[in-house]
Amino acid sequence: MDRRKEKPSPEAKALSLFLMSHKSIDPIYKEQSKRMNRLWDLVLENDSRMKDYTKTVQKLLISHGGYQEVVEKTVKYYIENTGEWKLKGDDKYCRDAQQVADRIMKK
Repeated sequence: MDRRKEKPSPEAKALSLFLMSHKSIDPIYKEQSKRMNRLWDLVLENDSRMKDYTKTVQKLLISHGGYQEVVEKTVKYYIENTGEWKLKGDDKYCRDAQQVADRIMKK
């Protein structure tokens, strides 16, 4: 089976990192994370599933406060638990998260 090499959107990345970081806090986050991972695997195998995946990402983002809120909660979680924000990159999510981390660290 030949799997595609597609990257998730910044919104999907934000949601995934949020769910991973918070899955030890509440089992609902763990279940949502598993569901999103299964959906992403289906997208990699069959592009026709991308609409379902995108719709699910948007629904979950809204239920957790939206993209910006999810980024802030994730960055805050990691800073509170490790004392720093380590994720580096040049994609939209990494830039947005770094701005939040810089703001939190200044406080």
